[in-house]
Amino acid sequence: MDNAQRRLLWMVLVLNGVMFFVEFIAGWMAESSGLIADSLDMLADTLVYAVSLYAVGKAIKYKANAAIFNGILQTLLALAVLFDVMIRLAFGSQPEAGIMFSIAGLALLVNVLCFALLYRSRNGDINIRASWICSRNDMIMNVGVIVSALLVAQLKMAWPDLLIATVIAVIVLRSALKVIKDAIAVKTGEKDDISGCCG
Repeated sequence: MDNAQRRLLWMVLVLNGVMFFVEFIAGWMAESSGLIADSLDMLADTLVYAVSLYAVGKAIKYKANAAIFNGILQTLLALAVLFDVMIRLAFGSQPEAGIMFSIAGLALLVNVLCFALLYRSRNGDINIRASWICSRNDMIMNVGVIVSALLVAQLKMAWPDLLIATVIAVIVLRSALKVIKDAIAVKTGEKDDISGCCG
């Protein structure tokens, strides 16, 4: 990986990392499982970029070990989001549609920026291509949260927020399990690289 690619990964890592904190805090304050789940997806991308940068110049086993840790952490966080959804289903919640809409819109802008930054290099290094695919998929999830916010505002009910949270958590969980499986396969010599973050 050359210096330009490394700088590019650092840029998208910082953007996703900052947006994770913003979205998680907003989701907690707005009682929105959807925002919390979407922040988890931002964190998942941040971890993937961090693994890619950590592995530069190191043996493949280091990348595999870091990816396993990444996958386990994502799995635990996805299960935590699903638990949060169950708690809100049992005890009720009143998500703030306005905060959901504005913060999900901001997350969409961040992912559009990441998408644009990564677009030119999407056919190059496998790490850059995986990052570009993740940003593309993240934009779809952001739109899902925006739609759920509009439905929450229109219906005055929490279920659209809980539904999108469940969908995002399941997607992150599937991707995390695939990353773990690929990393184990790399360690045993069955594969020579680890797939991106998007399953």
